[in-house]
Amino acid sequence: MLISLCVVAYNEQEFLPDLLKDIINQDYPREKTEIIFIDNGSTDNTKAIMQKFLSENTFFNSMLISINRSNLAVGCNTAIKNMTGDVYVRVDAHAGIAPDFLSKTAECILGGENVCGGYRPCVTHDDTPMQKTLLLAESSMFGSSFAAYRREHKEKTYMPSLFHMAVKKEVFDKCGSYDERLGRTEDNEFAYRLRSHGYKLCYYPGIRSKQKVRSSIKKIVTQKYKNGYWIGLTLGVCPKCFSIFHFAPLAFVLAIIFSVLFALFLNPIPLLLLAAAYLAFDLAITVSAFVSSKNIYPVYFLLPFIFFMLHLAYGAGTLIGIIYMPVWKIRNKSNN
Repeated sequence: MLISLCVVAYNEQEFLPDLLKDIINQDYPREKTEIIFIDNGSTDNTKAIMQKFLSENTFFNSMLISINRSNLAVGCNTAIKNMTGDVYVRVDAHAGIAPDFLSKTAECILGGENVCGGYRPCVTHDDTPMQKTLLLAESSMFGSSFAAYRREHKEKTYMPSLFHMAVKKEVFDKCGSYDERLGRTEDNEFAYRLRSHGYKLCYYPGIRSKQKVRSSIKKIVTQKYKNGYWIGLTLGVCPKCFSIFHFAPLAFVLAIIFSVLFALFLNPIPLLLLAAAYLAFDLAITVSAFVSSKNIYPVYFLLPFIFFMLHLAYGAGTLIGIIYMPVWKIRNKSNN
């Protein structure tokens, strides 16, 4: 079975070399592996790093395609259009994959599955106290998503979404590829479309990858804001893509807005109760993170503030996305 391993990257010179080492170390036969690199208009050395890798390593087939700066969905669809393999697997440039990642993927697909993925925790890129602090925030359900693939499962099961998904080529013929209107929610919409067509998304315990946490508070807050913003926009395209948990930060932001207005004109008690409840839960989760950590660094005490910033950024992004969504829909309809 020929697997097309696809990487779409924009200005990833810092993270890409580690992923390329993981690709080299795969135990799946190179004569059954196709490498497709999509350079998404990078302005750093990303393209040169990709070119060097392909010139030094031989696979069944390999290609580097440069596109104008666009979103991830466009990059993925470019790879899908050009793949010659039986199975499409996209791996983030910010990621790492286990040595048997491709072989376990092949094992699962050959076992009868059409779509599969596996356990994908977050890890640090640099082993610094700040990176460890951000990892604690990202690894916590309070600071990140409830996606089931973030937690390790011992048995094969089926989930509503997967990360680093492997998809048989024939599935795209029936369901279509990624929605290029979407900037950060293309996976949510595509997973929903797969389920709508009757496909099951298989979590296979042997498939293991990892995602590297953002390197600074500013970057992780920006990431959460953009994630929330695209959830707001995507409600105009596919409202059933998301679970109620995606809107918890929005509910929190709306609760702040309304309780502040209520406090200004009527009574401050709802605002005080909201603040007390959130603070208590925030501190409880922080203490839990402290207990689970082997070492305690002074920067860990930023966790309560980091949690708050993440929730505020995500919720505000969702609210702004919802407000802008009608205009976005009109503009995208005129561009189609």
